[in-house]
Amino acid sequence: MNAVIHDSPAVVPGLAWNNRFAGLGPDFFTELPPTPLPSPYWVSRNQALAGEMGLAQPWFESQEALALFTGNRVAQGARPLSSVYSGHQFGQWAGQLGDGRAILLGELQTAAGAQEIQLKGAGVTPYSRMGDGRAVLRSSIREYLCSEAMHGLGIPTTRALCVTGSDAKVRREEIETAAVVTRTAPSFIRFGHFEHFSYSDQHEQLKVLADFVIDNFYPACREGAQPYASLLQAVSERTADLVAAWQGVGFCHGVMNTDNMSILGLTIDYGPFQFLDAFDPGQVCNHSDTQGRYAYNKQPNIAYWNLFCLGQALLPLMDSQEQALAALESYKTVFPQALEGRMRAKLGLSDARPEDKTLIESAFKLLAADKVDYSIFWRRLGGFVPGAANEAVRDLFLDRPAFDAWALQYSERLAHVDQGLRADLMLKTNPKYVLRNHLGEQAIQAAKVMDFSGVDTLLTLLQAPFDEHTAHGSFAGFPPDWASSIEISCSS
Repeated sequence: MNAVIHDSPAVVPGLAWNNRFAGLGPDFFTELPPTPLPSPYWVSRNQALAGEMGLAQPWFESQEALALFTGNRVAQGARPLSSVYSGHQFGQWAGQLGDGRAILLGELQTAAGAQEIQLKGAGVTPYSRMGDGRAVLRSSIREYLCSEAMHGLGIPTTRALCVTGSDAKVRREEIETAAVVTRTAPSFIRFGHFEHFSYSDQHEQLKVLADFVIDNFYPACREGAQPYASLLQAVSERTADLVAAWQGVGFCHGVMNTDNMSILGLTIDYGPFQFLDAFDPGQVCNHSDTQGRYAYNKQPNIAYWNLFCLGQALLPLMDSQEQALAALESYKTVFPQALEGRMRAKLGLSDARPEDKTLIESAFKLLAADKVDYSIFWRRLGGFVPGAANEAVRDLFLDRPAFDAWALQYSERLAHVDQGLRADLMLKTNPKYVLRNHLGEQAIQAAKVMDFSGVDTLLTLLQAPFDEHTAHGSFAGFPPDWASSIEISCSS
């Protein structure tokens, strides 16, 4: 059955559309409507985010909302478009890319501030590069859950308002069904947008884009002697904070291409990703990443490499190459400080001491040696008692003497810490629940037979990952043996 887009526009009650990105002009995008899907249905709705945005609940559960967020209806006041950008993929210049399956509806003025609304999986665009412009149920659920998991962890990210599905067939490694995930963010502008106009010698458009970002998102950069160098420094520092947050929680982003790096320092584009189970610094979560470019322990350097590419793109707007290099230097300072601060909090240390760096580094080495479950270790460590046996943590290790030596070092550090405050800080810093691959896989398999309860349960847990949720404690347990065989690739 062919789907037909509704002629009458959808109205989002109580909220007005703005189209600031569309105001940049036709060099930046192609206007086009989404391609409708037949017989859409709700997979999951993020009621918490809808409430934050000021979306009325009755409307959010309506057929009109379902049609809008599937791409079967265009909102009154919206200007759907797909943006053009370029980028480096796996370290190689890939040339022109763009929103191959994403359509920006526009920007809503919400109770949470201005938020762009984007449909991912909404059909072919001029930038699809022979693709079908669709997303599948599997990848849509993973992005929906992971973006909200990151938000629950306090890590900057795009967010997901809902997932809708259809029985329309999509071919990946096998035949799957189509889905659309509705994403929100203050902006979806990427490093690759700047690369596109710089590499094509469209320096006037490059300046328009940079001015747009500064004026709307980094106004303090206008006060600098060189606003575009100030922009590069500000983005470098946000990116450093972001990657430190990823490292601290054991998150691997499997496609850290420059076109997947947000100019606002958000986690964006959840394709292949993984929260570590067993701690392996060299973990590669993307089955397509055969060279291990985006392994967990390489993420900090890759982020800097990507920022260097952004700096090269911005060079036409600066006075010298030295200006760009100086702006990038802040990353080298901010990242280690941010990571140490996060790891110190995970250890329950509210103040800094010179010996903390050694304590943190030795903890990482200890975890890596025995490939200890990352999330469970940190959560259990919250119950650590200096001088006690601490079996709950100790039993995670094969090399017990090595743990005992580290525990003594940790105990000596805790002599300067209020134990009640330490335990409270650790419970608020080390999540009980993360989106492990096997949990997502179980929810996806159930969703394929129209059982979406697992998606909704995970959403609830991941939005409050530090809470106990005693009725769902099994979701915080060790992964089953089959979890290590799950392969995630770029194909969806």
